[in-house]
This record gives sequence, structure tokens and C-alpha cells, in this order.
Amino acid sequence: MIRKATAVWAGKATGVVSRITRRGGGTTLPGDIARAIDPHVLTKLSQDLKQGSVVITGTNGKTTTARLISWLLEGAGNTVVANRAGANLIFGVTAAAVNQAGPDGKLRADWGVFEIDEASLPKAVAEIQPHATLVLNLFRDQLDRYGELESIAKKIEQALSALPETAHVILNADDPRVAEIGLSLARKPTWYGLDDASVAQKELPHAADARTCPRCGASLIFDAVYVGHDGVYRCPNGDFQRPTPEITATDIKLDGFDSLEATIAGTRIAMPLGGLYNCYNVLAAFAAARTLGLTPDRIAQRLQTFKASFGRQERIDYRGRKIVLVLSKNPAGFNETVRTAIDLAKGRKFIIGLNDRKADGTDVSWIWDVDFEQLKGKAEVVIPAGIRAHDLAVRLKYAGVKAEEPQTDPARALDKLLELTKEGDSVHLLCTYTAMLDLRAELVRRGSALPYWET
Repeated sequence: MIRKATAVWAGKATGVVSRITRRGGGTTLPGDIARAIDPHVLTKLSQDLKQGSVVITGTNGKTTTARLISWLLEGAGNTVVANRAGANLIFGVTAAAVNQAGPDGKLRADWGVFEIDEASLPKAVAEIQPHATLVLNLFRDQLDRYGELESIAKKIEQALSALPETAHVILNADDPRVAEIGLSLARKPTWYGLDDASVAQKELPHAADARTCPRCGASLIFDAVYVGHDGVYRCPNGDFQRPTPEITATDIKLDGFDSLEATIAGTRIAMPLGGLYNCYNVLAAFAAARTLGLTPDRIAQRLQTFKASFGRQERIDYRGRKIVLVLSKNPAGFNETVRTAIDLAKGRKFIIGLNDRKADGTDVSWIWDVDFEQLKGKAEVVIPAGIRAHDLAVRLKYAGVKAEEPQTDPARALDKLLELTKEGDSVHLLCTYTAMLDLRAELVRRGSALPYWET
């Protein structure tokens, strides 16, 4: 008990110093310090939670889905501890728990809601022992860290197989690689998926990752494609097919990045969050909330007032320009944000940011799998930005997109934006993770946004 309390105190002090010196938001380092003092501190803090924890993993949508679940639980009168800033390695989760613990080292909360990096899931499951675990999707992302999808899928399967019998597993039936994991588990998971052909595409994008049957290797037949390789699929030899989802979204209506509507399990959901990919996040959060005992009517009412996390469709007023900041970090995600911005939001002015730091993935060759051709003839202003802005400019040139001079300095990118736009214009910032943080930090310096740990 003394060791745990010491670890918590040291971690909390580290977070305070980090924020005072403005070296960061204290979202990771407190976890490093606390774990160095007590390697079992996260397990001990997790055991303090009255109801237990929910863990969310997958390539895209973790932060938004975790925030949705936290919002729903809080709306039902629960106290929730969560890694809201998106620090999703085991140190970030530990830091979130440490920061909300009391002076006696005890974590007084009803629920923990933690987004977890895919590769960290086995360790997180072992330490947290979650009441419910969600797997959203598996897309190719940061190959320098993760390797191919099959490798990360095997790690996730092993983690889920190690859960206690009382734990709930909630999986996206529309993702072939996630379905492969779920069908291999001893206990049947809860499946969710979209069921609305009006918002589906007929063919896979050329960068789709899961094209083949995991049983026989034949090319899967897709009867509907929603996001990336997520859709309705079947093996031509009958060896594998999309599991039938128990919870579905139908009658989907999309309004750019502004809002979406859908009928989920017979309940009409309307909320201020846009994009088809967010329909998956809402559906996953709905499935989790029902598993945790919330009623459909309460869920629907609460979602109407949801606010997105920083950098995830965050809206910022910058000197009269209406900026929408959208994290776009891999081919599947980028294709959807570009499509939503161009076709649904009628966006015509862009900063596109590309970095290659560790948190982004050091291999940026994936940009050649992004369909930037969607911008051709429609985008009026495209400013390549970030550390790898020149690589991005080359890709845009081959896509036939007229782009401005690359800007590696975020301050100059925003200056260029002011030069090329006028007050009242809408601008979309589509960026990889640290490119988003760099541009957002510059907006904070200019007084247009709050630091991310204050949002």
C-alpha cells in the first residue's frame, strides 16, 4: 500500500511539473515514474474501480470511441477515469489512472475507459482485466512498428483469449481481420456492423488491406464496402463470411463533418459528429453502453450533446477562418477524411500535414496508397505541410493536384493559409498525428485554441 501511494504521489508530482514548465500535458511521463517505483501500480489502481474497466483497441477511432463511452457513462451518473488525451501506450494509461488517484493513492471512480494501442493490448488486458474489450478495426498502419496485419491480429487474439469468462468482447463484424479473430475465440463475442447499402461503395479501394479469405486464400467477394476493407464479404468457396451482427446501424444520413444520423437497434441516433467512419465509432460505443446496462433512450439523448476530442473533427476559429482539424494517419483513414471533406462537406481549401516521427510511423511510403486524386479539379487551395511536406508535394503532383509550395514550418503553413484565404472561409486540416499536434500547438501560441490537455 505504501509503495502504491508513493508511486502515485511521484507520478502526480511529475505531471504537475510537466504542465507548469509547459513541456507537455503530463499524459505519459507520470506513468513512467509511477511504474518505475511500483511496476504493479496500474493493476492496483484498476482494482480500485467500483465497476471495472472498458478497453478499446484498433487502428482507427480509438480516441473518439473511448470519449463516446466515457460521455455515455458520465451521463448516467458515473465517475470515469480515462486517458482522454490519447496517450494509449501502457505508460499513458498508467498516467491517466495516477493523475486521478487521491492523496492516499486510491482511485475513486466507477469506471475506467481506456484506449489501448493494438500492440499494447496483451499487457493492458493482463494488468487491467477489463470488464469489456472492443476491437474496432485493423488497417495497415505504421509498418515499421507493427508489421503486417496478421502479426498484430494474432497478438489481439491471444489477449482476448486470456480474458476471464465473465469479460465481454465486442467486435466489428464488418472487418475481415477482426472477424477472423472473433471466430477463433472459445466464447462468442458481440458483433456489430453497418447495414445500409445507400452509403456503401461497390468496389474495394486499391489500398484495401484484407482482400483474401483467411481459411483458403481466395479473394473475398464484397457485396458492400463501407470504409477501407470494412463491409459485407464472403469467401467464394464458402470457407469464411461476415458474422451476422447483433447490433446494426441502418438508415444512415451524413452531413459532412457536421453531423450524422442512424437507426441503431431500433433507436434513432442523431449527433454532431460526421463521416461514415464515425458511424462505426458510434455503433461500437452504443454496443458497449448496452453491454454495461445503459438503455437505448438514454444513450440517444446523451449523444446529442457529444463534443469531439482535440484534433478529431475539432473546430477552431482562426482569424475568421473556420478550421476543421481532422486526424488522418493511414491510407484507409486518409481516404475517408478526404472523401468526406470533398464530397460531403464540399471542402475546397486544405492544409495536409505529414510527419515521420515515431508516433506517426517513420515509413511514409503509404501516402502513395491514399487516393489524393479525389482532390483533383475540386480543391482550390492545398498546402503541403509537415516534416515530409516535400514528399507529400511529389505525391500530390502525381495525383494531378495543384499544390502550393511545401511548408515544413507549421507557423509558415498557417501564414500561407492566411495569405490564400479570407475571413469566413472553411479550411480542412488533414494531418498525421504529430503534424496535427504541431499545427495545433501553433494555433495555441496564436491564441486560437487551448492546450490539448485543457480540452
